[in-house]
Amino acid sequence: MFDGHVGLITGGTRGIGAAITTMLAKNGARVAAGYSKGKEAADDLVRTLAADGGQVSVHQGRVDKPEDCQRVVAEVLARFGRIDFLVNNAGITVDKTVRKMTVDDWRNVLDVNLFGAFCMTKAVLEHMIERGSGRIVNISSVIGETGNVGQANYAASKAGLFGLTKSLALEMARRGITVNVVAPGFIGTEMVAKMPQNVLDAVVEKIPQRRLGRPDEVARVVQFLLEDESSYITGAVYTINGGLDM
Repeated sequence: MFDGHVGLITGGTRGIGAAITTMLAKNGARVAAGYSKGKEAADDLVRTLAADGGQVSVHQGRVDKPEDCQRVVAEVLARFGRIDFLVNNAGITVDKTVRKMTVDDWRNVLDVNLFGAFCMTKAVLEHMIERGSGRIVNISSVIGETGNVGQANYAASKAGLFGLTKSLALEMARRGITVNVVAPGFIGTEMVAKMPQNVLDAVVEKIPQRRLGRPDEVARVVQFLLEDESSYITGAVYTINGGLDM
């Protein structure tokens, strides 16, 4: 399906990012997975996918540092020669109510989740424009649509991705580059597993399907948006939340 194509996935070695990396690699893409920490998990993913014939490289860097984004893009181009897909998946949480949230708590989450997507997009955009094609998918969250107690910084960062996506989609519409956003609900990842069990139970009770989503269910939608046949889809928001927000 993706033979000859190259994808760059930020936060691509764990959780939803690892599921996207895995699905693309198994469908023939060469994948560059970015990570900021957790080298052991990154190396384990490469070994696992290589054993199945997958072509995956890992690249350490912080998406909120423009120089790291530019370096990672240069590394990927040097190794694979092209970048067809960018999935801005890297994200963090620092949960506190606004009354208790520090300025640093606010800035750190906005820097990684929103500024990071901007920085990585800037780093690949000219290459995609020169090639006359490209796919960009931003991973947002249901929290960006609904808000959540104790997550004003996270909600603001994820809501910001909607505006970034739609504006960039308009700017790139005539250049062969599509830009879309996927907004997962509560997915069974390490990040969600850190929630107190009573809070998690209450969340699941509110989901009409009464379960958490799986990372591969998000990856399937991302894969669909990256396919050649999806070239007429741009500026769209795809929600994957079990009916939590309709």
